[in-house]
Amino acid sequence: MGDQRHERLWRLVTERLPDQRAGTGWAGVVCAVAVERLGVDAAAVTVRTTVRTQQLVAATDAWAEELEELQYTLGEGPGVAAFTSGEPVLVGDMGTGRHQWPGFEGEAASAGVGAAFAFPLQAGTTWLGTLDLYRRTPATLDAEHLADAVALAALTTTALLADAGGDEVAPWARADLPGHYDEVNIATGMLAGRLDISLDDAMLRLRAHAFSHHLPLTEVAQAVLQHRIRPDTFAE
Repeated sequence: MGDQRHERLWRLVTERLPDQRAGTGWAGVVCAVAVERLGVDAAAVTVRTTVRTQQLVAATDAWAEELEELQYTLGEGPGVAAFTSGEPVLVGDMGTGRHQWPGFEGEAASAGVGAAFAFPLQAGTTWLGTLDLYRRTPATLDAEHLADAVALAALTTTALLADAGGDEVAPWARADLPGHYDEVNIATGMLAGRLDISLDDAMLRLRAHAFSHHLPLTEVAQAVLQHRIRPDTFAE
């Protein structure tokens, strides 16, 4: 049954490939199939190497992009938890306040998130990132949709490896696309050097500033690099 499910979903992905959203590659098609088949309103694929380092690969719409960046800014949320634990995170009702993400839950509620589901992407012993699914209204995934989501997560891993397997730069690794967070990494390194603190501490201070000023982390990083925010602003 598992092989049949995998084959059925892979056929849907390959059939949709000619209509893919420009620049997102196979992973973008998997996101589109997830929304079409799983009863969710949006989907996104994010590559994560650590909680501090993340890159958006594909998203079905601006809402999903906003929610992925929100997790990056706060360093918490279902995708971060799924990547850290290596287990799916299934939240059928984001309004319960029982998920230990005080920053994300409040912001997600304001953004209209009713439910969120995150599935880790594994290649061998390596965790690559997560497939994140969002609903605007609270609801759990039924058994059939949950099984399909797990299979789509496996297909997402295959898609990422396929996109990265050629001689050219993978579509999701291009710095000119939304979700490429190199500026945050550069700003983190610059701040760590100026203040003589660790990279993790520098990231925490950038995130705290972004959260307290209701700004995306990427916007704060750009302001640091463009000298619109002085490094001593982040000194304790």
